Parts: sequence; C-alpha cells; structure tokens
Amino acid sequence: MKRTRLLRLWLLAFSLSGMTLCSLHAQQIIDEVVWMVGDEAILRSDIEYQKLRLLSQGVRLDASAECVLPEQLAVQMLFLNQAKIDSITVDESMINRYVEANIQGMIAEVGSKEKLEEYFNKNLTQIREDQRRQAKNGEIVRAMQQKLVSSISVSPSEIRSYFASLPTDSLPYIPTRLEVQKIVRKPTIKLSEVDRIKQKLRGYAEEINAGTSSFSTLARLYSEDTRTALNGGEYGFVGKTSLESEFARIVFDMADSKRVSPIIQSEEGYHIVQIIEKKGDLINFRHILLRPKVADEALEEEIQKLDSLANMISSGATSFEKAVLEYSQDEDSRNSEGLLVNGNYQSNYGGSSYFPLEELPQDISKNVANMQVGEVSRPFIMINEKGNREVLIVKLRNKYEAHRATLTEDYQAIKELALQEKRNKELDDWVRTQQLKTFIEVAESYRNCDFKYPGWIHDNR
Repeated sequence: MKRTRLLRLWLLAFSLSGMTLCSLHAQQIIDEVVWMVGDEAILRSDIEYQKLRLLSQGVRLDASAECVLPEQLAVQMLFLNQAKIDSITVDESMINRYVEANIQGMIAEVGSKEKLEEYFNKNLTQIREDQRRQAKNGEIVRAMQQKLVSSISVSPSEIRSYFASLPTDSLPYIPTRLEVQKIVRKPTIKLSEVDRIKQKLRGYAEEINAGTSSFSTLARLYSEDTRTALNGGEYGFVGKTSLESEFARIVFDMADSKRVSPIIQSEEGYHIVQIIEKKGDLINFRHILLRPKVADEALEEEIQKLDSLANMISSGATSFEKAVLEYSQDEDSRNSEGLLVNGNYQSNYGGSSYFPLEELPQDISKNVANMQVGEVSRPFIMINEKGNREVLIVKLRNKYEAHRATLTEDYQAIKELALQEKRNKELDDWVRTQQLKTFIEVAESYRNCDFKYPGWIHDNR
C-alpha cells in the first residue's frame, strides 16, 4: 500500500518498525489531560511516550517537539473521529501479524522477553495491546485519508503546471532502476529426509501430550521459525486468509488447546501446532517448524541443469522467456516471463517491476550489480522468503540510469508527485475545516505554540 508523504511525516511518531528500545519507565510522569479533541483526551504521558519513542529511533528533538507532538496526536484524533462516523474498518489479522513481527524483532534486539518487559515496565500482553492499539489507529487514519482523497485526480495540464513550477535544482532525482527476470529450480528433497523431520515432530508431540515437555520450551529449542521461536512458537492472532489453505483448515478445526495437531505440511516445511486462543474469526497458536535439509548433490544437480540452460540462452538456442515456461518452478513469476515484482509497498516502486538495486533480494542484487542489459547470470543458490534453498539464474531485462526527472521520460513519476501534492492540500484543508466543527480544549501551557494548524485555539475559548 502506497503511503503519501503527508502520512509518512505525520505518522512518524507512530512508526513501529526498527526501533532501538530505551527504558520507558525511567521517568515517572504525573499524568493529566492536556488536550481534548471531541470525546478523546490527550494525556501528558501520551506526549512523553512519543518523545521517548522518537528519541529511541535516533530522531533529534528540539524545543518545538513540545508543540509538534501533541498536534500530531490531535490531528490523528480528528481522522479517528471521522472514521467512527464513516464506519471505517481495517484488516485486524494484518495488524496482528504486523505487531507480532515487530514484537519478535524487539525481543531479538534486546535479547529476551524478560528484558523487553523490563524496558517497558509492562508484561508482554500489555506491550502487545499497546502496540496493537497504536498500529490499528495508524491503519484507520491511513484508510480514512485514502477515502478522503480517493476521488482526486490530476489532469495533463495540472501535471505540466506542477512540473513547470519546480525549480531546476528541485526536480526529483530518479534513481537507477532495474527490471530482472528469473528462472527458479527447487531441489528434490529425499523421502528419507522428510521421514527424519516427521519422526522428530512426532517425538516432540509425544513429549508435549505426555506432559514431559512444554510446547513453548521445545519451540524455543528446536523451531526453525526465527520469527516465533524466541516467544515459544507463539504466532499471534491471524485470520484464515493469512495462512495457507490446508494449514488454516487443520488449525481452525482444532478445539483442544492441550493437544497437539497432526503434522502439517506448508511451503515453509513441516509443523506441529497447539491452539492458544480463538477470538471470533481470529486464532492464536504456537507452532514448531522444521525444514527438511537439501542434500548437496541435489543442489549440484540443479546447478548443472541451469548452467546448461544459461549456455543455451546465451548462444541463442532458446530464449529466456521460453525457458521460464519450460523449466522455472516458481509459480508466482512463471506466467509473467519470470519478471520479478517489487513487493516493498513502502517503496515508490511497490507493485511494479522496477527495483532500485538495494531493494532487490540480496543474492539477486549481488549477481545483477555488474551485469549488462540482456546478460544472463551463472546459477547461484539463495534462500527464498519461505526460508528454503533454491537455485536460480537471472537476466537483467532493463536498466534505467539515474537522472533528474524530465516530463517526457518520467511522466508517470511526475504525475504521482503532482497528485500527491494535490491530495496533501486536500487533507490540510480537511483538517482546518474539522477544527472549526469539533469541540477542542487545549491546556493553557500549549496555547502559545506555533502550530501548523492554528485553529486549535478558538477565539471564544
């Protein structure tokens, strides 16, 4: 999902990713209500909490933060109030997955669940609920903003006028972009290796069902899902659509939280599962994941196949596109000539076939960095997003060199910037209008702030 520049700036205080934690209980705060926006209160502790989070992310705060941060919270509340009226809803399972991934990242960063609880001076359940509330509010605000600007468009004349208004030294810099195709081979795993993995999982299940070991302990010791292992295998609340269909069917049919599931196969490997809690259409569970090991000879066999195929393509005996259809085992790209799609929706190129070099998967990036357009790589091994090893060859389909934007070459990029500016203005105007229509009360200590939106202080108050 593309986020506007306004959203990135104004929701910086609510970013949950990549933070370096600081001790949030080091300072005792005497709490009080400092703003009212409609029926919602902003507490002094809310503002102090945002300061600590931004500082922990390396953001330098000056004296203006005393005014900027509460105003950010107040703007958010205007959008949240309207979202209630408009019955805006968000994908709860996506939020839960996001929060769980973030919590696991924080635990990995500080070293243990206990240290994380110490930093926040809260137990893990409280931390999770705080993170979930803020993540949900951020998603609701984003959805509300999208609704407000969804009908806005820009005409060709507006695009030309926008471009003409930009000083030469302010023209957008378009980075080098690449288009890459791939052919993927997945080495065959021996049945004996699959049997070995299943036997291990059966052994774990027997220990858990007999009460001689806990699921959480075995998950910490043996699960190969690095995202959940540190938290005893706990996956976090998700809906059916977030899981592979067969995995979801088995897990959602489970009723006894004390028993362990049969072995479940997924694209990642083999699992056993224990239910923690069901909540409506959502479920939280623990799992242990084991991945069968690929034998070196199986990898070498696929390397030899792709090496011969790369020679055939380079000699003109076949085309890369034809080879994709005949040989690639990657279902996602097989029907699109092996073309990679940028799945980073925080990027300006999310959802397209364009990649700045640094947004490509690392192993692919290393191989295409010095290739010429049309060149095919030698075979290489990489670990895919499911954590499994596969063998690839890639072709550099196109390379667009970095340059200052021009209207002829970069019309679509200029259009997006012009549209973004028009949407930002619409959102700014909306905030100013809502200030006049909403009950707002601001503590005396904040009334002398130089706000972005001065309408917080009404003359009749």
